[in-house]
Amino acid sequence: MSDPDPRPASPVEDARVRVWDLPTRLTHWLVVVLVALSWWTAETGRLEWHRWSGYTLLGLVIFRVYWGFVGSSTAKFTNFVRGPRAITSYLKGGWAATAGHNPLGALSVLALLALLIAQIALGLFAVDIDGIESGPLSLYVSFEAGRVAAGWHCDVFNVLLGLIALHLIAVAWYVLFRKQALVAAMVHGERSYPEPQPASVQTASAPRLVIGIVIAVVLTWMVTRAFRF
Repeated sequence: MSDPDPRPASPVEDARVRVWDLPTRLTHWLVVVLVALSWWTAETGRLEWHRWSGYTLLGLVIFRVYWGFVGSSTAKFTNFVRGPRAITSYLKGGWAATAGHNPLGALSVLALLALLIAQIALGLFAVDIDGIESGPLSLYVSFEAGRVAAGWHCDVFNVLLGLIALHLIAVAWYVLFRKQALVAAMVHGERSYPEPQPASVQTASAPRLVIGIVIAVVLTWMVTRAFRF
């Protein structure tokens, strides 16, 4: 009878799971860049660049909303937006790992998306103090209403910055203390999970992607033209 093997059993390595598709990742990072660009152009008075940055953000947000209904599995709102019971379960540690956003992360995504929509919409109606630099839809409101929209445009952006700061703090906490490579996953699309691993992302078809891009481009163009053709 042979002696038992004195070597300790090798730990089971976490398996890598594809979590994010390319359209979701690309949209995410383009929004990051364009929010920073919009802030910089507003602060330095480069209003023409600010306008085009806002238009591009509008197209990205339109696409992300569309993708949230018909896109890949982890991008769909129905697959990550949860109710209070799921959030409570997650906070108590009873939430089973799933690919994509956890219940708290879902709230952050929705809040950021809602603020982005509000910020962009207000900018479209905003009127400059001299009436020269105005949003394309400002012709549908009075000068006074346009000035109010401009003021809210600034206020909402400050709220957006605060929420972005909280989002970054949360991501840093997950990276440093829970050892979850969230940033890297949003770059290459994969995360490591222990057993049992969640299912990988189910990617949407290419025609759905093309339709989403066309919708975003056409609607953005229509807005820039103030729906006048």
